[in-house]
Amino acid sequence: MAKGTIVFKTPEEIELIRVSSLFVGKTLAEVASIIKPGVTTRKLDEVAEDFIRSHGGVPSFKGYQGFKGSLCISVNEEIVHGVPGNREIREEDIISVDCGVFMNGFHGDSAYTFAVCVTDEAKLKLMQVTRECLMLGVEKSRAGNRVGDISAVIQEHAERNGYGVVRELVGHGVGRELHEKPEVPNYGKRGSGALLKPGMTIAIEPMINMGTKNVKQLKDGWTVVTKDAKPSAHFEHTVAITNVMADVLSTFEPIDEAVEKNEYLKYTLITVH
Repeated sequence: MAKGTIVFKTPEEIELIRVSSLFVGKTLAEVASIIKPGVTTRKLDEVAEDFIRSHGGVPSFKGYQGFKGSLCISVNEEIVHGVPGNREIREEDIISVDCGVFMNGFHGDSAYTFAVCVTDEAKLKLMQVTRECLMLGVEKSRAGNRVGDISAVIQEHAERNGYGVVRELVGHGVGRELHEKPEVPNYGKRGSGALLKPGMTIAIEPMINMGTKNVKQLKDGWTVVTKDAKPSAHFEHTVAITNVMADVLSTFEPIDEAVEKNEYLKYTLITVH
């Protein structure tokens, strides 16, 4: 694939990406079902990898540029790319779990932030607004708009609520490669960037910080954290561009159902105004 080239998918290829993307949702639901205080992030990763492989898939992230996990698990001030390990989940943690699955020649990519026995309304509001940012971005994902229209609406909603919008990490095209063109920043100007056309498939993934937008990378070479150590939230969907409206290929439905059944995650679904 030439550098900077956007790969357009046929309807048949989009359906294959949908299969991978929907399976990501099922995987994240499996993970959600076992999240509780005392469980390690490595355990979550092992459950996800077993589930993916037992259904004929391959974890997209495992081995990608040397990454050791099947999931990126980022806790509290960790924004993205957290490496699974011996860290035990605790009450009041918010945990971003990012998952990719490769099936039938195509990747699916999605992320969801979980709240473990969280009573801190500030954290819950951050999560709620980040999820709203994602859905506002999805609404702008239609042919004739530009990437900047997605970026701008995410930035505006986050900053209106007093949050920092990460600049260094972006959404991206998805297909036969995990990361394709175009990049989809979470900040920008309306009417700028690549023109959205039918056949494009992109991952939209707001990464929103409670405090500063500034970030730093830890010594593990992967984990990106907020510079002020305040929490960050992350939600992601894979979508296909059509002339009418975004076709959301991934799903949160099984994850939301698993969250509702897990007594340790019951606070996640509270709507904070």
